[in-house]
Amino acid sequence: MSGEPHDTDKILTIPNILSLIRLCGVPLFLWLLLDTQNDVWAVVVLAVGGFTDWLDGKLARVLKQRSRLGQVLDPVADRLYIFAAVLGLLIRGIVPWWWMSLLVMRELLLLFTLGPGLRKRGFSNLPVHFIGKAATFLLLYAFPCVLLGNGVADWQIGFRIFGWAVAIWGTCLYWWSALLYLKQGFEVIKRFPVLNSH
Repeated sequence: MSGEPHDTDKILTIPNILSLIRLCGVPLFLWLLLDTQNDVWAVVVLAVGGFTDWLDGKLARVLKQRSRLGQVLDPVADRLYIFAAVLGLLIRGIVPWWWMSLLVMRELLLLFTLGPGLRKRGFSNLPVHFIGKAATFLLLYAFPCVLLGNGVADWQIGFRIFGWAVAIWGTCLYWWSALLYLKQGFEVIKRFPVLNSH
């Protein structure tokens, strides 16, 4: 069971294909960032990932192709992009470890607090909240700015200031959305009985 309405059980839909393309971009981004250190192309991959994140949701609603698979793929792709970007920037020494810790702790909090209770009630996920999507959007656009700001040129300093401003705001929204998901999740756990597994 999913927390959101869906239109189809098809796997090969345009939104799902876009989500899969976004998932394939995660290892490509890390390779560009860490192996070749081709920051410009790494930024392009991040930008494409951010655009497809918006596009697959839009197309799913317009084409009536919201699917159970898509409702799982979309948040998984978002989290992998955020984790990969922060991990890669951390390894490169561009961002501090405590920032990654903040983002990872948020995911662990939701996973271990709500995950078991929701699964016992047949829920694979909760409906995506606007605040959560806004936080993801801000973080996905903060990363390329922070990356491009890794230098001493005037234009890089500008990118760095803007990128960190967006990153801090995105992190605050990311945690705010976590509190909203906790409230929503506990309401679901309280309202629905545990499914009989026999």
